[in-house]
Amino acid sequence: MPVSFSTVVRPEFVKKRATRYRALGALRDAIVRFLARRAALADLRDQDDFALRDIGLARGDIEAAVYGRPIPPGGTKAS
Repeated sequence: MPVSFSTVVRPEFVKKRATRYRALGALRDAIVRFLARRAALADLRDQDDFALRDIGLARGDIEAAVYGRPIPPGGTKAS
């Protein structure tokens, strides 16, 4: 009777490998989110106050908007 691969490989080895792949995928996703947020912060910080006001942000609200935190009604006061 031929031996198949699934009977030769131990299940715990397969589970450990799958766990590593999930961990690497989560790490990759975190890096992609970090780089996207960093680019968004840089882009919004480069905008002038008129452009920010046009999209409904004050300069002090940029980080909150990028990180998805709630912005108080009326925003923060721009100095």
